[in-house]
Amino acid sequence: MPEPQRVLDVEIVVPVYNEAHVLQESVRRLHRTLTEQLTVAWRITVVDNASTDGTFAVARGLAESLPDVAAVHLDRKGRGLALRTAWSASDARVVAYLDVDLSTDLAGLSPLVAPLLSGHSDVAIGTRLSRGSRVVRGTKREFISRSYNGLVRAVLSASFTDAQCGFKAITKQAADRLLPLVRDDAWFFDTELLVLAERSGLRIHEVPVDWQDDPDSRVDIVQTAKDDLRGIVRLFGDLSRHRLPVEAIAEELGRRPLAPAVRPGFRGQVIRFAVVGGASTVAYALLFLVLRPLFGAQAANFLSLLLTALGNTWANRWFTFGVTGRLGVVRHHLQGLGVFGIAWGITSGSLLGLHAAEPKASPVAEILVLTVANLVATVVRFVLLRGWVFRSRRAAPDPAARAAPTDRPQTSMELIK
Repeated sequence: MPEPQRVLDVEIVVPVYNEAHVLQESVRRLHRTLTEQLTVAWRITVVDNASTDGTFAVARGLAESLPDVAAVHLDRKGRGLALRTAWSASDARVVAYLDVDLSTDLAGLSPLVAPLLSGHSDVAIGTRLSRGSRVVRGTKREFISRSYNGLVRAVLSASFTDAQCGFKAITKQAADRLLPLVRDDAWFFDTELLVLAERSGLRIHEVPVDWQDDPDSRVDIVQTAKDDLRGIVRLFGDLSRHRLPVEAIAEELGRRPLAPAVRPGFRGQVIRFAVVGGASTVAYALLFLVLRPLFGAQAANFLSLLLTALGNTWANRWFTFGVTGRLGVVRHHLQGLGVFGIAWGITSGSLLGLHAAEPKASPVAEILVLTVANLVATVVRFVLLRGWVFRSRRAAPDPAARAAPTDRPQTSMELIK
């Protein structure tokens, strides 16, 4: 009887470009670690991104001398391209990758893949930015990393902490669904994949890692930063215009809520909004009294409204309209600032009218007029928040055929096992 075909549990991809000087040592060290630590079936695949030195020759030699090592050659550069090619062709249950410099301590490999193999999570990432991580790197790279990840969280409403640590894994099922939607083939690939996974309701598991900066890194920081910024703008636009079928993927693969999310009814929304509005009005009046002697009436009105508007939007998002999670929080606050602009126009107009009628109006008179104007603005704010900012949105039709490019250039590929 023929032997049953072995089920491959994990395939770890190592993308390389002109790394002949470190490849042999890194792969052999990785091979030893996997042999000692992982009890599941695994394979290492070295993907050469059109190197101009002897990288592929070294990779081929490793594939011939070590069991469970494969080498792939691509005729085009791009870390994202390397991962897309290898992951798409993989027959493993879980696909992963790590950087060839092994900056991340390999002790994190087992915690990285275990939640995916067990079915607990869909994506796993190493993070250098959690309290449990230990990181050695220069101030400049630390600042750039934290700034970039903060920008991703603010603009794309992401909740994961470290988008670009070269230490990630994803289930093959999730990879097959998401990879056709990822447009970037370079360094933004990681961020784009993670944002799409999170928006699709997939669970992302974070592993605090020990990480040592590689002084011989070949990354062009300035060019990579520019490309990443362009990627953020593009992805934000695609998500805002519902060009990506994240709702459809969520229905197919996403985690279901523990209980149906039930929003308060209209009467409950009115009562809750009144509570938030009352608290905001009191906060506004106190802020105005504090800020008026410092900045004057108009500036104090603007600053008081701005600060209370931010708090008001946050409170109404959660308490009044029952919207939870980070998804859409940036859009909600931007729209809330638009509502604030309208409210500011109402209150500023009332203040201008008072000063036109009574140039020497007292602060008490200003407070009374502005309080009435704020009540009117509150009604307007409720209508706009309920009907515009936090309205229930229907899932957009699945535009997968339009979103997934099919004219991607073909690459030559050589596989040696």
